[in-house]
Amino acid sequence: MTTAPPLLQFDGVICRFGEVTAVGGVNCSIAAGSFVALVGASGSGKSTLLKTVNTLVEPTEGRVLFAGEDVASLKPARLRRRVGYVFQGVGLFPHFPVAENIAIGPRLAGEKLPPERIAELLALVELDPAMATRKPDELSGGQRQRVGVARALAGEPELLIMDEPFGALDPVTRAALGNKVRELHERLGLTTVMVTHDMAEALLLADRVLVMDAGALVADATPRELLAGAGGAEAQALVAVPREQAVRLAAMEAQRP
Repeated sequence: MTTAPPLLQFDGVICRFGEVTAVGGVNCSIAAGSFVALVGASGSGKSTLLKTVNTLVEPTEGRVLFAGEDVASLKPARLRRRVGYVFQGVGLFPHFPVAENIAIGPRLAGEKLPPERIAELLALVELDPAMATRKPDELSGGQRQRVGVARALAGEPELLIMDEPFGALDPVTRAALGNKVRELHERLGLTTVMVTHDMAEALLLADRVLVMDAGALVADATPRELLAGAGGAEAQALVAVPREQAVRLAAMEAQRP
């Protein structure tokens, strides 16, 4: 019996920019249906590694395989139809209404999304379909990021990649949108890879956490394993932050009259 290849595979990926090595030789396979969080301090190489998936960054050495094919050999329009991308800062076109922002990916691939599909996508991210005619500056930060998620889902991707998608949002909006993305991951049968610097977010949303440090993948564990002390020093330094916050909050709660 043959085993199906992983949906996403990093095969000896190295990314150098002049004298700087941002990613220093990553080998990792991600199975279809996984929700993976990629964490690490600023400058650890996590965003650079993520951008090799949809060819925004080309590896200096190594390969990125998507469904067994080297992404460098795939036509960009077809690749980006199969890989939805939610990036930091949303990146909506300010002069386009919401509907055109959502439809931009399929349009570049030669397909026009009907108004019914736009309405469906807005409803999927819990926005009023009437927002289709609004401009991005008429929306809140959380609403704009929801539009960004709808845009990433417009091409019915197999893989959803997200680069610090909630970093600019307030904590309440961030938590709500994180839960919505996890729900959509389950409902739509996606494979999701999310870059975040927030270990609590990674532990709560992901099935598997990859930790990067200085361009290297230094830990690969489940949230439960990390909470039990696995993953090494770098991973545990990140886990220590939400753990200490939880302990302090519990102590404060215990002191209430």
